[in-house]
Amino acid sequence: MPSTYKQRFARLIKWLSLPFLLLFFFRLLYGYLSSGTGIVYDNNTNFFSTVDNLRKNYASEKIMFNNVQQKAEVATAQKYEKTATVKSKTAGFEKDETAVRAATRRLNGVVQYEQSLGNKGSRELHLLIGVAPVLFDSFYAVIRDIGTIKATEVTKVDKTNEYRKLNAKKTSLEKTLASLEELKSKSGQISDYVSLHDKILEIETQLQELGVELGDFNTENEFCTVRFSLYEGATEKAIGLLPRIKTALEWTIKYYAIFIISLFVLCGAAFLLLLIMDRLNVIKAILKKPEA
Repeated sequence: MPSTYKQRFARLIKWLSLPFLLLFFFRLLYGYLSSGTGIVYDNNTNFFSTVDNLRKNYASEKIMFNNVQQKAEVATAQKYEKTATVKSKTAGFEKDETAVRAATRRLNGVVQYEQSLGNKGSRELHLLIGVAPVLFDSFYAVIRDIGTIKATEVTKVDKTNEYRKLNAKKTSLEKTLASLEELKSKSGQISDYVSLHDKILEIETQLQELGVELGDFNTENEFCTVRFSLYEGATEKAIGLLPRIKTALEWTIKYYAIFIISLFVLCGAAFLLLLIMDRLNVIKAILKKPEA
């Protein structure tokens, strides 16, 4: 009966097209959802995290709080380190590099570290810029308008306790040095004087190193840090509907073919296994009831 065969064929096509459509719409939906998550960007590592001995910038801020007992306002200085990390991509490398340097000069920034990498078409510019604390927000707003921003991060770390510990250590070393200087006026053996002299030199060296560390906290050296990385390259464009359909269709055809082939292989293997079992009368032996 021709009509019966046509109905069976139509039913088969219907059931076989169902997984194809499910795979297609799943891949199309996945393309829309995944495009908005994460940053698809080759230069996603922080360049400055791999560079050692970068300049540390510190700033101070007056904090006002009320003394409950005296009912008076007392000001204390907070030392902190504030760092902004900005990564940007641009197709106009020279233009945006000029814009960065112009903004640095206009807002009295200081380029404390600079490195240029790569050839034309894939160039990179990495700048560590010191900015006065009062101009930090203004400079950060300007720098965010350069190129196409790929990542930004601002961190503020309190350094007040570290500053106090350095000052306490300096005071302790100065007292120790003064005591050792007094010992020089007393009589003793030559070996004692040599040992005393070496100890004094050691203390003076520690004081010099400590002075360098404390120098970063001086008011005239107060800066906030902006770490700016500019990468050359075409900016990503929004993906249209037709490219998404094409990608989803290619993916669906590939995996649907794998699904159909796997299904036929499994059915063929099952049929072959049943045929072998029938030839060996295994099924009859299993179904045969044991005699009483």
